Amino acid sequence: MTCSTKSVAIIGAGPAGLMAAEVLSQAGMKVDVYDAMPSAGRKFLMAGKGGMNITHAEAFEPFVARYGSRRIELEPMLLEFSPAALRAWALGLGIETFVGSSGRVFPTEMKAAPLLRAWLHRLRESGVQFHMRHRWLGWTDVNLLRFAHNDAEIAVVADVVILALGGGSWPQLGSNAAWLPVLQQLSVEVAPLQPANCGFEVAWSAFFRDKFAGIPIKAVRLDFSSTQDNKFSQAGELMLTKYGLEGGLIYACSAMLRDEISLSGSALIYLDLSPDRDLSDILSRLSKPRGKASLSNHLRKCLNLDAAKLALLREALSAEQMHDSKLLGNTLKALPIKLLATRPLVEAISSAGGVSFLACDEHLMLKNRPGVFCAGEMLDWEAPTGGYLLTACLATGRAAGLGALDWLKQQA
Repeated sequence: MTCSTKSVAIIGAGPAGLMAAEVLSQAGMKVDVYDAMPSAGRKFLMAGKGGMNITHAEAFEPFVARYGSRRIELEPMLLEFSPAALRAWALGLGIETFVGSSGRVFPTEMKAAPLLRAWLHRLRESGVQFHMRHRWLGWTDVNLLRFAHNDAEIAVVADVVILALGGGSWPQLGSNAAWLPVLQQLSVEVAPLQPANCGFEVAWSAFFRDKFAGIPIKAVRLDFSSTQDNKFSQAGELMLTKYGLEGGLIYACSAMLRDEISLSGSALIYLDLSPDRDLSDILSRLSKPRGKASLSNHLRKCLNLDAAKLALLREALSAEQMHDSKLLGNTLKALPIKLLATRPLVEAISSAGGVSFLACDEHLMLKNRPGVFCAGEMLDWEAPTGGYLLTACLATGRAAGLGALDWLKQQA
């Protein structure tokens, strides 16, 4: 049997699986993609509803640093499929992109659907076959792939398998981590799945929770120092929720905050509610006579504080302390908020943990399961939102596809 006649089964029709399918189909392989959902790329489409952020345009050094402790494993793959390469790939699908003011890269149409449609069309044109509503169950005793389909179980022959089944977040879209027990039974090392890019719980007062849930907090700076001396300081926006906080700024340091809560039981962050003013300017403004104006109106006028920021101050200070200008000014610049817990994994944007890189060779093939490769979010890595998640999913999918191709050639 020649290499070109061997069959490839890719399980998971998200970005990582589709990229692996592209690499292998373009090399002339017979590729079949299986997915439990009714259609491909469902989480990809959902992520693009608010404006499809596909990658980030910052310099490569800060870009790759976003992957934290997994930088070492991911850097070679990201060098081979860089943000610039991703944009060129999208252009090859007829999708033009632009760099936003934050450095994030978006399709000109700001939607995921046109990119996915063009991609699926190209894959089908290259011979890729899609098998939807096929839920993977593992292997038979004679090494056939097992799938549940239409209330029956079917067995599939494949010479090489690429697993791209996602993590454990957004299970309603297919990433339900049902693969975990299958791989654990094969003694594949898997790090526990944890929420990433997630919200955090705060013990708000009942009044604050009922009145300000769903209100964005704009133009703030978040500072955090962990007990392990990890530090974070960044400006951005947050969203107040009934349970606590979420939003881009909290997602950017969610790994540090999650790990601190795991270690210490809570995490203490500080918000600068007026990052464009220094403390001396704030104290000077607070010292101005307010006449008959209430304290709230005085703060709105002299410091341009909105109702949500004023309410945050009142969560941190007593009524008496609110009239202490020095304490009030210092709290404005460093308002403490105690984070008590992460929100559940099913609510998170992405997940940390998964198949250990130690369980894989440099081509992402499982060491104890030759011919089986892993890609995408089911691997043990995490990154903040901002295009980093999608870029690494595509890069690992490409790497797994190339690894599978190389392995097939060796077996021919």
